Amino acid sequence: MMGYHNATGGEGYGNYKCSDKERDALLHFKAYIHKDPRGILSTWANDEEETNDCCKWRGVTCNNQTGHVTKLYLRSGLEGKISPSLLNLSYLNDLDLSGNSFNGTIPMFIGSMTQLRYLDLGWNNFTGTIPPELGNLTNLHGLSLEFLSGCAVKNLDWLSHMSRLEYLHMSRITLSKADNWVNVILSLKKLSSLRFGGCNLSHVVHPYSFSLVNSSSSIVNLYLEVNNLNSSMYDWLLPLTSNRLEVLSIYSNKLDWISKYLGNLCSLTSLFISRNSLSVKFPDFLKNLTGCTSVTLEELVASHNQFTGPLSDDIQNFPSLQYLSFSNNKLNGTISEKVWELPNLRFLFLFSNSLKGGIFENIGKSNIMSVDLSNNSLGGVISKAHMSNMSSVEMIDLSSNNFYGPIPNVPSTVRWLDLSKNQFYGRISFLCQIVDSPLLFLDLSSNSLTGQIPNCLWHFRKLRVLNLGYNKLFKLPTSIGSLINLEALYINNNKFSGELPLSLQNCTNLLFLHLGANRFYGNLPFWIGEKLSSLYALSLTSNNFSGAVPLQLCQLVKLQILDLSINNLYGSIPACLSNITAMVQEEFSAHQIVSYSSSQRFDFSEEIVDRMMLHWQGNVREFSSNLGLVKIINLSRNNLTGKIPDELTDLHKLIALDLSMNTLNGEIPSKIGLMKELQILDLSRNNLSGGLPTEMSQMTLLNYLDVSYNNLSGRIPSSTQLQSFEPSRYTRNDGLCGPPLSKYCHGDEELDVPPLVDQTEVEGEGTDEFERWFCIGGATGFAIGFWTVCSVLLLNHRLRHAFFNYINRLEIWVYVKGSHIYRCILDNPLLSSWKS
Repeated sequence: MMGYHNATGGEGYGNYKCSDKERDALLHFKAYIHKDPRGILSTWANDEEETNDCCKWRGVTCNNQTGHVTKLYLRSGLEGKISPSLLNLSYLNDLDLSGNSFNGTIPMFIGSMTQLRYLDLGWNNFTGTIPPELGNLTNLHGLSLEFLSGCAVKNLDWLSHMSRLEYLHMSRITLSKADNWVNVILSLKKLSSLRFGGCNLSHVVHPYSFSLVNSSSSIVNLYLEVNNLNSSMYDWLLPLTSNRLEVLSIYSNKLDWISKYLGNLCSLTSLFISRNSLSVKFPDFLKNLTGCTSVTLEELVASHNQFTGPLSDDIQNFPSLQYLSFSNNKLNGTISEKVWELPNLRFLFLFSNSLKGGIFENIGKSNIMSVDLSNNSLGGVISKAHMSNMSSVEMIDLSSNNFYGPIPNVPSTVRWLDLSKNQFYGRISFLCQIVDSPLLFLDLSSNSLTGQIPNCLWHFRKLRVLNLGYNKLFKLPTSIGSLINLEALYINNNKFSGELPLSLQNCTNLLFLHLGANRFYGNLPFWIGEKLSSLYALSLTSNNFSGAVPLQLCQLVKLQILDLSINNLYGSIPACLSNITAMVQEEFSAHQIVSYSSSQRFDFSEEIVDRMMLHWQGNVREFSSNLGLVKIINLSRNNLTGKIPDELTDLHKLIALDLSMNTLNGEIPSKIGLMKELQILDLSRNNLSGGLPTEMSQMTLLNYLDVSYNNLSGRIPSSTQLQSFEPSRYTRNDGLCGPPLSKYCHGDEELDVPPLVDQTEVEGEGTDEFERWFCIGGATGFAIGFWTVCSVLLLNHRLRHAFFNYINRLEIWVYVKGSHIYRCILDNPLLSSWKS
């Protein structure tokens, strides 16, 4: 991003209009554009007096003295080609065409626009080689070619002509052939910002020639992330670093140790080394950075590595630290109390480690704003002085630990509080001690909390997520309706009972409503469909709701998850459920309902994505980041009657349909095969009749099917999927036949087996009957029969002759039958792997 220009046209514009030459050049540029999704070029016209002055067009900035076009800022998703008419904008010195969809190669004529000072072509679809003609732009102060993933360079020698260059951003450009690129960069004496992230630098054979260069770097900000670099990079990194360096980003590489010279960079304020292979003890790592760097360092981000040991007292040697992240490591000791004494520390993220021990009380004296210690082995009782004295804190996440005891009062400044998956017990009356709270996110789930939810929720009008699931709470207060900004309410797996409070219909912004596994009763509220029209997921499973499924639920057109299973609902399935367009449309929703950012200047965004426990393939499974892909209807374990509506088959994007354990009757809809996205179909334990529709053979994504315990009949359609399921998925349907069941269907091809004795003596006995008795007799009396037959044959010449004549014919039958089976294998794609 360049950030040197104005996005609105005509700013600073005086009494001068743009020249005809420049206006025509811009109109010619527009003619090359065939898609303008944001309509930024809609103001570019030449037909009326008030619109023919290009200095008033969007994205255009003119000199306020001369009227010449000086800046063109068109970051707006344009598609087409770049017109060479830009060459006629002789006074243009700032060109930003980033964030569009221009394709092909970068036009060489841009290298002739020598008056340019800033050029940004990043985030486009260009491919091919970066034209070295860009080296003619000797007046450039800034060049950004970032995220042109289809582009590469043969070398960077052309950059050496740009002596005025201050920043160079080429992330995601392939530089694997750019030998001696370090030497070229060092020749740019004014360069202060270099972004070479994701440039395949590990493939460069000779990045630096030590014999040719003897100069110090001017770089202030250096970004070399995502390059698969190993620790040999320190050989050429050293020349690029100096005491001017403030930001060093080398995350997502393959470094296994940290060079001590990084501890001597006396201006370094930010070090990003996450996602490497650093297997170092935390105290040793800090010692390597102990030098003048320890005095200046403000941000240290080293998550997703292999650091071990405790967060030791050595941390006190870094008094300037504001942001410290060692999440997703293997830290396995205690947290030093010295960390809370760091005078400038605002953000501490140590989640997903194996840290032990408690939290010292002097955390309440710190100036911490955000602390995330989740997913560790910390424990003990949290003192009131930890919680209530944190006057600046906005985020506290202690989830997935071993804390216990009552929850103390929390600071009134907190916006994000997650104490889930611990062993807290007692009541949650502390909520009433907070007045006019800025709280956005509250998660107390998976504890042992008891009692009522206090009737003071009007204090939390800004709350967007409330998760109290998996506790022992009861009674939902009427003040729940005051949470008018609530987007997600999870109170599942508690002891709530009674009817749903009418005040809940005031929460019209709800996207997720999970009330499952409680004791709610009464008719299913019709106002859910009328008032909560934004619902994306509705789960009322495992309650005592009764009555019919309200037709008003069909108004929830954004609904992707409907779970009404395990209740006492009766009546028919509403055919209007086919009106739920979210289950028909191709695209899927992925609502990220809360995004918490402690500070925009830090690259940190802790997103709480939709999550819900769902019945999936016979089990309960938690969906989170992939929940946006799930579209299900679960009406199982109720008392629903009638036929399965044909209209349900219009829900082409449904992934799971569970109607099991009801008393549905009639036939399976013939068009069910059109639901080709279905992965789960459970119609078991109903009174369905008729056959399985032949179109079901087209359901190639089906990986869970259960139609057992019905009155189905006929042949199971042949397909790769339907024959892959266990026979138990079809059991207790006496009329069903064909694979994978062992029951043959009427009319299956069979061959006669020659009789054991003369044909006339066993007239009418078929091959199958003979096979059956032959197998039974052979299995139960082989030993006795063998010797008996041998004795008879030895004594009876006539019978011996008939027997061996039969054996000869039986050999022919086995050959024919075997050939038939082999042909079946060859023709069946499910058995194609057996061909060899």
